[in-house]
Amino acid sequence: MTLIATRPDAGEARPYTFPDLQRVTVAGGTVIAAHLPGQVLASAMLLLDAGAARETSGREGTATVLAKSLEEGTAQRDSAAYALALESLGAELSPSIDWDTFRVGVSAPVPQLLDAVRLAAEAVRTPRLDPADVNRVRDDEVTALRMDWAQPGPRADAALRADLFGAAERFGRPLHGDPASVAAVTVDDVVAFHQGWLRRPGVLLVAGDLSTLDLSALGEAAFAGTAGDPLEAEPPLGVPVRDARRILLVDRPGSVQSTLRIGHRSPERATPDYVAMTLAATILGGAFTSRLNHLIREVKGYTYGIRGSYAMSRRFGRFEVAAGVQTAVTVPALVDTIGEITRTQESGVTEEELAVARSWRAGQLSVEMQTPGSIVSALSTLVVHGLPDDYYPTLRRQYLETPLAEVSAAATTHLHPHGLTLVVEGDAAVIRDELVAAGIGDVADAEI
Repeated sequence: MTLIATRPDAGEARPYTFPDLQRVTVAGGTVIAAHLPGQVLASAMLLLDAGAARETSGREGTATVLAKSLEEGTAQRDSAAYALALESLGAELSPSIDWDTFRVGVSAPVPQLLDAVRLAAEAVRTPRLDPADVNRVRDDEVTALRMDWAQPGPRADAALRADLFGAAERFGRPLHGDPASVAAVTVDDVVAFHQGWLRRPGVLLVAGDLSTLDLSALGEAAFAGTAGDPLEAEPPLGVPVRDARRILLVDRPGSVQSTLRIGHRSPERATPDYVAMTLAATILGGAFTSRLNHLIREVKGYTYGIRGSYAMSRRFGRFEVAAGVQTAVTVPALVDTIGEITRTQESGVTEEELAVARSWRAGQLSVEMQTPGSIVSALSTLVVHGLPDDYYPTLRRQYLETPLAEVSAAATTHLHPHGLTLVVEGDAAVIRDELVAAGIGDVADAEI
């Protein structure tokens, strides 16, 4: 008996449609909702201007500890009662932070969404913050960070960030802090952060079938008991670029691999060049078919994978290449990576490469926008970066239509191979002399 599998032909591409948006201003805050007809599971997110950038120096990680303490009970219920209240609604709470925002997401069936938002607001506005619970959450976070920082990568990441943004600046330190800064966080720090930043109304984002939802009631539930005007957005940090490459060594004695983190600063997320920059970075290092992955993995066999991309927040951005290579090929891998970045910056990209990047980016965007949670996340991007309501339909079209000349121009403008910081976490005793001899940048020890 022979089994024959016939691959099905691709169907015709269906038009991509981002859902219609509705806005309601209520109780000092704003509700922005996306209508998904027939979607019985809804997602909501309370978005507050209380990201890691608001943390006090030396207490990096405070917002993370607060976020992880929200499910430890509220002023009205202990942790067990709060968990039972969520479960009775079929709801799930998801607190998180990034550089710009403190986010508390909740998902529930549409008929239960109002009660779920009330529970989320209860956790955000009136958390119990029992000292024993906060200290336990903090200690658990310290333990997790210590385990993470014992692995290759986090120290290299921290060294690159400190060099690009300044170790004395909040953006120059890790998003979630490090073991020492989190260990220094006190209950008073967590309470003060909550009182200072989480009592403003903020924005409630909603995605689901809106036909039976009262957006004003959702807003009243989310913003009850709050006060204060929206905070003014601070300006972008700018894009100073070093005039010469430098290499920072993070010593990992006995390591058989070198962890590479290579980068420079770039514009913030709202830059008009975002699409062209993203397409150029996709071709250079953002996909399995990228130039860097082809050369460093497929041709040279130095690594299992290498990626390069732009990461952007409201006030700053960063171009970064990340890889792990065998110690013996550390310098050749660096030289070839610099060479590929330089080639892309000087010569741009080809139409064939761009066609693949266009299709992949546009297709990925459509695939990602399939659930209420992903739509809510997309809405948060509009709010945080001040983008228009029609941004996503326009974005998909731009991915497909941005001409070759614009993408190559973005590579020329926003790649800076001569201003790269190259962080190498590995056995310094083995690789230092070869790095110095290579002459690709001044070599110094990272202060981590």
